[in-house]
Amino acid sequence: MSEGYTRVMFELEVRRTFSAAHAIVIRGEREPIHGHDWQVELVVSAIALDQDGLACDFHALESSLDDILRPFCSRNLNEVPPFDAVNPTAEAVAQHIATEMAARVPSQVKLRSVRVTEAPGCAARYVLSSSS
Repeated sequence: MSEGYTRVMFELEVRRTFSAAHAIVIRGEREPIHGHDWQVELVVSAIALDQDGLACDFHALESSLDDILRPFCSRNLNEVPPFDAVNPTAEAVAQHIATEMAARVPSQVKLRSVRVTEAPGCAARYVLSSSS
């Protein structure tokens, strides 16, 4: 093992896309409402594999992520909780997904990060601390 590495770790990633509009407030000014095809990338890690050689079932991650994203699909995020009270920035969307997903991931894995891309080349990543 290379210096600085203390354990073996597996990472899994699932991706989903949903379409939604938003109008964020920047420096006190609300921008015009506009839509995106939001790309969501979820990363979990595990230090061991189960008896089937899996860190966890991809389908379980996909199902949980789909449940979180469902209320946002084809909607105006400004009208959907929590973004009816929170500025629906890419950063806030990533944080919300991570917070919701952290409670849903199987016990054998840890949520590492959620990346939200709202337009090509424009992404926000919410990274959970290693102690979470």
